[in-house]
Amino acid sequence: AGRMRGLWEASPLTYLTLVAALVMSAFPIYWMIVIATRDNSAVSDVPPPLLPGGNLADNMGRLFDAEDAFFAKGLLNSVIASTAVTISTVFFASLAGFAFAKLRFRGKNALLLTIIATMMIPVQMGIIPLYMIMVRIGWHNELQAVIVPFLVTGFGVFMMRQYAQQAVPDELIEAARVDGCTTFGIYWRVVLPAVRPAAGVLGLLTFMQTWNEFMWPLAVLTPDNPTVQLSISNLSNAYFQDYTLIFAGTTMAVLPLLVVFIVFGRQIIGGIMEGAIKA
Repeated sequence: AGRMRGLWEASPLTYLTLVAALVMSAFPIYWMIVIATRDNSAVSDVPPPLLPGGNLADNMGRLFDAEDAFFAKGLLNSVIASTAVTISTVFFASLAGFAFAKLRFRGKNALLLTIIATMMIPVQMGIIPLYMIMVRIGWHNELQAVIVPFLVTGFGVFMMRQYAQQAVPDELIEAARVDGCTTFGIYWRVVLPAVRPAAGVLGLLTFMQTWNEFMWPLAVLTPDNPTVQLSISNLSNAYFQDYTLIFAGTTMAVLPLLVVFIVFGRQIIGGIMEGAIKA
């Protein structure tokens, strides 16, 4: 027991390293929030201000009133698009991953190789043909143009397939079939709870990627119907940089990511702890 306790004990250097890494990672975000509560003169102060100011309400008001930014609409569009893409990706990727991992059907290996091959093609190569398709079907400047092409990803299917192959025993699936479960019932009642940690990771990564996407919304949406990243870019002016306005917008754009990280993080940890208890 003493030897095992020694293996789990961390040295003071380890704690010091972790604290230093935390400070270096969190300080830019904290300083961004501080500047969002001050005026533009605080940006060039030496040493930089470390305490929040009293201009947050004024900066937020200017942010939502800024012409040509359409920040409120961009925020709403990003919430809708990121939520829809995340839910769809987790559902379809876990469903397909279960099929590739545990079901037997003709052409399974060829289909899996095709999905893996799509991961080797850079996204930028598909922007022009995808844009032409969106124009042809009348989805230019429509929010569904940002959502529908990304409802499922090859990476998500491959990730869930690898996890389901290890996390779901064949005996558990056979027992569910004996009890009369349909294939979808097995997925919903047996497989989905078992792959919850991987689904949480995939959901977190998908939401962050969709929320931070810039190139494709820039190509398919117009400035009056933006996502939040386009709104932030529209806050910049060629002659004068209003840093407090930009940092206020960035702060508002980061808050949903923090909420999603907390929610999915709890799901991930809860799934891991549940699996550890069962083991």
